[in-house]
Amino acid sequence: MWNEVVTETKQKMQRATESSREELTKIRSGRANPSIIETIRADYYGAMTPIKQLATISAPESRMLIVQPFDASAVAEISKAIQTADLGLTPQIEGKMIRVPVPALTKERREELIKVVKKVAEDGRVTVRTVRRDANDKIKKLEKDKKITEDDRESALERIQKETDAAIKHIDDIAKNKEEELSNI
Repeated sequence: MWNEVVTETKQKMQRATESSREELTKIRSGRANPSIIETIRADYYGAMTPIKQLATISAPESRMLIVQPFDASAVAEISKAIQTADLGLTPQIEGKMIRVPVPALTKERREELIKVVKKVAEDGRVTVRTVRRDANDKIKKLEKDKKITEDDRESALERIQKETDAAIKHIDDIAKNKEEELSNI
């Protein structure tokens, strides 16, 4: 009974950490990384489609991304989507591919991005803690309804806390790595 609550809690915490990781990956660090543009959506025959489904994205150099659409007719739309994504990137169309130079970050912009990293990490930690609180409430309700024993409750609360600590540590590690990446460029 309580194992189900713990398993569900673990899955929710994994989704929260994965969501935080994805958000942090999107933050441009001045180094070319395909993940900064792969989730941008481009109009492809009337459907807003992520670029990663429309093209191959590679980073042959530290400050250059190459986007090679599977369908040559999508080049202009992909370029327009990257341009309007408010990432400070200016794509250049060259035949059937798009070159996206990644400019160096200014000191001020780096500091802004570090603040964003900290906010995203804090939002992730808050989500994990909310999941923990909800799970703890469910466990306590199960005990109150006499569906589990006091020992079961303690075991469940302990496992939930371990999952919480692991999820928060994972988010903190990802955020720390991103901050270092932003600081060391």
